[in-house]
Amino acid sequence: MSLFGKLFQKKEHSVVGIDIGSSSLKVVQLRKEHGKAILETYGELALGPYGGLEVGQATNLSAEQITDTLKDLLREAKVTTKSCALSIPYARSLLTLVTLPYREDPKEQKTVIELEARKYIPVPTSEVQLDWFLVPEGKPGEVQEKKDKVRVLLVAVHNDEMKLLQSIVTGAGLASSFYEIEIFSTIRATVNEPMKPVMVLDVGASTTKAYIVEHGVVALSHAISAGSQDVTRALSASKNLSLKSAEALKKTTSVLGQVGGSQELVFARIFSEAHRMLVQFETAQKKPVSAIVLTGGGGVTKDLGEYAKRFFSIDVQVADPFAKTEAPEFMRPVLKTIGPEFSVAVGLALRKLEEIS
Repeated sequence: MSLFGKLFQKKEHSVVGIDIGSSSLKVVQLRKEHGKAILETYGELALGPYGGLEVGQATNLSAEQITDTLKDLLREAKVTTKSCALSIPYARSLLTLVTLPYREDPKEQKTVIELEARKYIPVPTSEVQLDWFLVPEGKPGEVQEKKDKVRVLLVAVHNDEMKLLQSIVTGAGLASSFYEIEIFSTIRATVNEPMKPVMVLDVGASTTKAYIVEHGVVALSHAISAGSQDVTRALSASKNLSLKSAEALKKTTSVLGQVGGSQELVFARIFSEAHRMLVQFETAQKKPVSAIVLTGGGGVTKDLGEYAKRFFSIDVQVADPFAKTEAPEFMRPVLKTIGPEFSVAVGLALRKLEEIS
């Protein structure tokens, strides 16, 4: 997605992707060298303590609180660049796939899309930033028959959200040339299959975003009202641990597969809903989903990949976004373990690097 254009033209060798999640902030700084993305630094800071909550809990902080947290994180992670890109939360955006009349003339097509978009956006178009993307049909290079319809992915973000993000950027002393809905950053960092449908399960703190990607475009999306903080709470209750201790335990010790484990029930619910969505897509489109990618903060739960394979009869992968960067070999085991949490930040930084010639 080419969301909202460039705001400045100054180029730096290093860039930083900033993921503003509901429970934590993540940053990843990359630089381009000989056409490769070199990992320079990364870091994460929990938002809970800044809002009087525990680590791992979802928050609803003000722009000022987020800005203060971000400045702390930039300092702790030793980020050296001001050239950044920020994520837009999925929950604060609108994505819808629609079928519209096809026009060969690009200007006519643009007019049709902008007029039709009003039917699908629940607020006046003057109150949102609107973007759209024509969904490719068939295989690259394949001759297409004359068509009268085209599938279009409409993307809208409220102006208030854009103002909030800009205030954070300004307050932190940074400069951003674009903002991107987190789904597209995740796709860039984690999905390697360019053609076949892939399901991405992004397990956040309070919700899990499930979406099916085809031709690099979101073909179907769904929010599941359960996330990693529910797993932490269940583990805290069953083990009589503090939330902080339970949050650490789920990342280092296998807590899945235990008889009667309440934390297992949370993932069972998430996977069951995701499976229904998968079947819905395959039935409607008459094509199979080729793989499932697990990502997000909940994706670092110990042995989650193996547990997920019990629910799905297709390939299940745990996201490894740092695989798209160059880093010292001794760091690879750690980067692979924490990777799912940093998918959005890596995806943002990779796109930002594309601005550097």
